[in-house]
Amino acid sequence: MMKNPVAEAIQTALHLEPRVSARLEEAPLTSLDRECWVGIDVAKGHLDVATWPTVEHLRVTRDDAGLAELAGWLQARTPTLIVLEATGGLETPVVAALVGARLPTAVINPRQARDFAKALGRLAKTDVLDAEVLARFGQAIRPEPRPWKDEETQALAALIRRRRQVVEILTAEKNRLSIAHRQVQPDIQATIDWLEQRLKGLDGDLQRRLRASPVWREQDDLLQSGPGVGPVTAATLLAALPELGRAP
Repeated sequence: MMKNPVAEAIQTALHLEPRVSARLEEAPLTSLDRECWVGIDVAKGHLDVATWPTVEHLRVTRDDAGLAELAGWLQARTPTLIVLEATGGLETPVVAALVGARLPTAVINPRQARDFAKALGRLAKTDVLDAEVLARFGQAIRPEPRPWKDEETQALAALIRRRRQVVEILTAEKNRLSIAHRQVQPDIQATIDWLEQRLKGLDGDLQRRLRASPVWREQDDLLQSGPGVGPVTAATLLAALPELGRAP
């Protein structure tokens, strides 16, 4: 009789017990304990994160500041795999940030997560419990992570990172201008003018790179046809998730 590998994985997961954070224990770690499987439950305003088998939890906002905090927190733990559900696009910027930080990330169908939770007997539903189920799904099923990007896509990602840096510096200079002594205001304004020109230059570089590739040009047009998706958002998505728009 043939064995069902998914059923075997679930049975294995059922018999694995969580550990308190290793930071609180003196006992030596096994190879299993050194693994760090992560589940992230994505909501509109926040992300709930859980690790397994060493149990830790984190909640961050689903914005640039929260994603930066999340990436740093995860990098310190060297995750084996991070698992998220596909949630109608809410997960896209999260996955983009994680893949951009070179963190192994997999996106699964919500139905897979629901079926796995039922198999575990997890009928209660909270954001924290959902995140823990996703972490345990990663350990038991081991879905394929998204691949890192090729050289061309990495170059696009580098341009986007530089644009983000310029935007941050520009925002800081504009804030300084409003409170600065009049003696230094002309110098700050000159810096702002230069940064705005650099921002236009980076936006032009992004568009030229996208339009130079027939595949990317088609994907860019497709993404920008959606409501609320502009050139920079489209470029960001293509750099982080280059498989968007490609045929399976």
